[in-house]
Amino acid sequence: MDELLRARAGFRLDTIDCSTTPGIAADKKRASQLLAEGAEHLSDLQERLFAASRGGDTRRVLLVLQAMDTAGKGGIVRHVVGAVDPQGVQLAAFKKPTDEELAHHFLWRIEKRLPEVGMIGVFDRSHYEDVLIGRVRSLAPADEIERRYGEIVDFERRLADDGVSIVKVMLHISSDEQKARLQERLERPDKHWKYNPGDVDERMLWDDYQRAYQVAIERTDADHAPWFVVPANHKWYARLAVQSLLITALERIDPQWPVADFDVEVEKGRLAAT
Repeated sequence: MDELLRARAGFRLDTIDCSTTPGIAADKKRASQLLAEGAEHLSDLQERLFAASRGGDTRRVLLVLQAMDTAGKGGIVRHVVGAVDPQGVQLAAFKKPTDEELAHHFLWRIEKRLPEVGMIGVFDRSHYEDVLIGRVRSLAPADEIERRYGEIVDFERRLADDGVSIVKVMLHISSDEQKARLQERLERPDKHWKYNPGDVDERMLWDDYQRAYQVAIERTDADHAPWFVVPANHKWYARLAVQSLLITALERIDPQWPVADFDVEVEKGRLAAT
């Protein structure tokens, strides 16, 4: 799955068919079964990562989720990350910066929410907002946006050197699919709470955002912090794909159960005597 979705040199966002399902031959019903099976493996790996940290292992995982509105970030959090022990997950949803955050370097608020050792961190939006909406809406001078790409690369290099396995995912939906999802939110009263009139304003800048994503991915993809572009018109596929990427990242870490720091046989005898 990694190689199929990796945005390597020469990658073009505008050539991706968002309705495809690379690497997975299934339908929605079969996908539900596969997701449940994968959840067991993911949960086991997460528990091992957490346990290993109690034995001194300092590694952790950071999943970065970026997407246009309605692409399914919330579904990934609920159905993929939500399948593991919540005590082993640290979620940060980055909204519009506060006045305090704007007074600091753009990475200041990001560094405060990095996952602790043994944890799976999830960024629902991230530092990439500062080169996406920042670029499209001209929220910073052009030369500042240019500097940020380099700062992001250096920042992620430091994280990787410090034991953070970084998985960066763009959930890629088509303009037509986004329109249909926004329409559903308007037609269903139980989804009105999810609708934001500002989503249409951002939608009107669709092409600008696609170009901004292309540049951001080109400038910041690296082996230590790879970008994966997941076709997301089918929610079931996007969830399976992200689950697979997380499992692969954890398997590479291969966390081990820590060795007991006490005499197991002695403790068995003490327990038997009670």
